[in-house]
Amino acid sequence: MPADDIALRSAVHDLYTTHCGWLRGWLRKRLDNSSDAADLAQDTFVRVIKARQALDIREPRQYLSTVAKGLVIDLFRRRALEHSYLEALAALPEREHPSQEEQAIVLETLVEIDRMLDALGDTVKQTFILSQFEGLSYPKIAERLGISLRTVNNHMAKAVEHCCLMQMGLL
Repeated sequence: MPADDIALRSAVHDLYTTHCGWLRGWLRKRLDNSSDAADLAQDTFVRVIKARQALDIREPRQYLSTVAKGLVIDLFRRRALEHSYLEALAALPEREHPSQEEQAIVLETLVEIDRMLDALGDTVKQTFILSQFEGLSYPKIAERLGISLRTVNNHMAKAVEHCCLMQMGLL
């Protein structure tokens, strides 16, 4: 094993043993849920491992809390999407409900799309959602959002390009 990998493993190990308990407590206070706190603490360290920058961390608690805050935001966003999806599902007749497996696939797809669109501005994201999920025409979107038809076209082109580039792993 190369010396760099050994040093990196050692740095991650030291970071984990020194700060994991603190991070779980920090998350528990913010989430009021020890299970979610434990999960997000582990996810935080997974991100640290994937980033391969453990040797460069100068302020470990600040770094870990910044990564964890992003994961908390992701958790709340996912739960909000799940809640909205379940509300929409509840509005359907029971015979039209997809299977549990199909529901899980739809929810994962929604989370992935939300993640893709998150980097775009709010108006671009809203334009895409109104077009693709609510089926509104471009003129209706322009009217609802109070923007020009040309702007709707530009927003859609930007959103579609962004999604394609993310899907290809280029962003």
